[in-house]
Amino acid sequence: MPASLHDVATTVAVIADPDDFTAMRQYASFPHTDHTRYLADIDSLLHSLAADGGHITVALFDPYDYSDFCANTRINPDTHTSRAAYTADLAATGPRITYTGQSLPDLLEALVGAAVRHATHAYATALLADLGHCSRCGRDLGIAALEHASTTVLTLLDQAGPGTHHLVCSVPADERLLATLTTTVGEEIEDTFLCDTESTEFLTVLAVGMTQGDDGGLVLRTVTPGAHDRVQGWRLGLGRLHPLTEAEVFNAYCTDARTGEPIAPEPDVDYHAGFPLPTAHPHTHS
Repeated sequence: MPASLHDVATTVAVIADPDDFTAMRQYASFPHTDHTRYLADIDSLLHSLAADGGHITVALFDPYDYSDFCANTRINPDTHTSRAAYTADLAATGPRITYTGQSLPDLLEALVGAAVRHATHAYATALLADLGHCSRCGRDLGIAALEHASTTVLTLLDQAGPGTHHLVCSVPADERLLATLTTTVGEEIEDTFLCDTESTEFLTVLAVGMTQGDDGGLVLRTVTPGAHDRVQGWRLGLGRLHPLTEAEVFNAYCTDARTGEPIAPEPDVDYHAGFPLPTAHPHTHS
């Protein structure tokens, strides 16, 4: 008996950027000529698929990654079947967003964000892999840094207490890495909750920061019902997070990062010094 449409998973690959759309027009088999009209057609397709039932995901179609995919798999890029093969590969390995009827602009914004996080994670993972092994004991330095980052975040959240916690980690590299993590903590905390995609991406960037110099940082914003938001901060350096003072946290939040000019503090926000966190793991640097 044929499968119900409700049992079928569908992935739609969309070209979000106008320049990427122009790059795809080099292929004679690519039927679209106008990006705005193309996006409207994608929106209609998604609505139609949703009406038929089934699970729908949307992936980002990158023409340059597509070209590499075709070269690596030795297929002709100027065919419909090659684009379908690339979309199937994205469905298995690339960042994607579940379509639940959201507007196309919101969907594309979320999709581009997912693609940026995916690329950041891949780059950070490569940096950790390049660390090699400890010259004294042979331990994989990247794995050790990830374990130390996980221990540090668990300790940070435990000491921060109950509430919804928003963490932002910024790390210098050839391309500055930025990762965020939002999680809600109750009275007790378990390490198993740091296993989802967002947590993994955040821990990977933090682990890179713990192996780099002194220019990175982490900010924690805690939201608790009925209370002011609480903001705290740390500087990354020498394998650990060093607490910022209350004044340093205030200055960081109340200074325009682009111009250096002071800006008014947010209402209902309290600025606090960071608290001490675990010292550097002996394997975070050789």
